[in-house]
Amino acid sequence: MFERVTSRFPRTSAPRTRAAVLAAGLGTSVVLGAGVAVAVDNTAASGAAGAVQAQAAAQSKVAEAQAKAVEAQAAKAQKAAEAKKAAAAKAAQAKKAAKAAAKKKAVSWIDPVESYKLSASFAQNGGMWAHKHSGQDYAVPTGTPVVAAHGGTVVKAGGNGAGDGPAYGNAVVIKHGNKTYSQYAHLSSVNVKVGQVVKTGQKIALSGNTGNSSGPHLHFEIRSTPNYGSAVDPVKFLRGKGVTV
Repeated sequence: MFERVTSRFPRTSAPRTRAAVLAAGLGTSVVLGAGVAVAVDNTAASGAAGAVQAQAAAQSKVAEAQAKAVEAQAAKAQKAAEAKKAAAAKAAQAKKAAKAAAKKKAVSWIDPVESYKLSASFAQNGGMWAHKHSGQDYAVPTGTPVVAAHGGTVVKAGGNGAGDGPAYGNAVVIKHGNKTYSQYAHLSSVNVKVGQVVKTGQKIALSGNTGNSSGPHLHFEIRSTPNYGSAVDPVKFLRGKGVTV
């Protein structure tokens, strides 16, 4: 009889071989697929980062433009406010100047007539008066407007020197305060009455040649009381008030 010979190497079946080959191929595919996926992910991440940077840059530019616009608007508003403040200051200064001018005009003194020639002066000797001349004469034609040299209240008005005697003819006396009075004499007519308040430069009479007078003129006095005998130099007084006589 013959002995049965048994091989020590097991046989590998065809199905198992095919399965091993398929598994190896699948493993390779999985590895390759993972690599492709990683590459795709890196590219996507890089693209996303670039997009974020571009968006950030655009937003930065927008924010910068907005900041500049706000700054320009603020500068414009500040400039307008400064211009408004300057205009208000200028208006206030003009108002103050106008008020000061009005106040100065209200308290100023002026000549009692215009276009005159000075004749007999204060304290001058002469045969037309018993004592020295008590005022300043302004030689003007009859009918020349006579105005208040300063604002005040009429305390005397009328003929007979308004109470100071016939030598003055028609006369007016105005009280100005601070023991200061002005007198206007030899008038052809009187246009005010006792108690009337007059303003500086207001017409109060017309010049004339009444009373003890040698020709048409205005006799003007500055007194410390409303009555004769308290006169001071009227030219010196007016010049002290800034009047050119």
